[in-house]
Amino acid sequence: MAVHLYLVDNGGLPDLGDVFVELTRAGIDYTVMSGHGNVGYGQGHNLAIEAAASRYHLILNPDVEMDPFALATAVAFMEARSEVGLVTPAIVDDRGQLQYLCRQYPTLLDLFVRGFMPGVVRRLFATRLARYEMRAEINESETLWDPPIVSGCLMLFRTTVLKRLAGFDPRYFLYFEDYDLSLRTHDVARVVYLPAARVLHHGGGASRKGWAHIRMFVASAFKFFNRFGWKWL
Repeated sequence: MAVHLYLVDNGGLPDLGDVFVELTRAGIDYTVMSGHGNVGYGQGHNLAIEAAASRYHLILNPDVEMDPFALATAVAFMEARSEVGLVTPAIVDDRGQLQYLCRQYPTLLDLFVRGFMPGVVRRLFATRLARYEMRAEINESETLWDPPIVSGCLMLFRTTVLKRLAGFDPRYFLYFEDYDLSLRTHDVARVVYLPAARVLHHGGGASRKGWAHIRMFVASAFKFFNRFGWKWL
């Protein structure tokens, strides 16, 4: 399977000379897309999506480590099922614990409690948050069809589906662009949580990243609910 890697530099990409040498030795073609400035998470990815001419397109955050067989497993699954347009894997944290990154449609209360309340308060809403995080449906062994929302840290798309959707909505600078794209994908293809593919995610939450990220989170939430409908409680 031929692979072409797009590295999108929104500013601050470190010197990757040694990495490029290894990619060349491995026979992997790559393109570095830079000089456009910090256009945001989704719009940065859209530069690569517009250029892609592949059968499948992997959206991958730099804080994700893939199991050696994860990508091949996901591609084989999609090859056998033409109705599938998007696959998300089992995602674990640094301790090997499953991260529940598939979501039901959020309410404002869900987002506020999960993102900004201390642990002692979140425990009071444990049942509610478990529903939002689909803890009864998501596990490390059973494939789940059509979870409403999946994480943007790793999304394997059929490229034709992704191009039909025109990629991410550029109105989101950061946060909620994956919620938006997940919901729109259901209009044209099926979405699958595939735990046979497994990755490690080192990511964190908006509440731990300072006020600038919190402001971006709130601004993107406003855009998301304006587009798809407000749900308060």
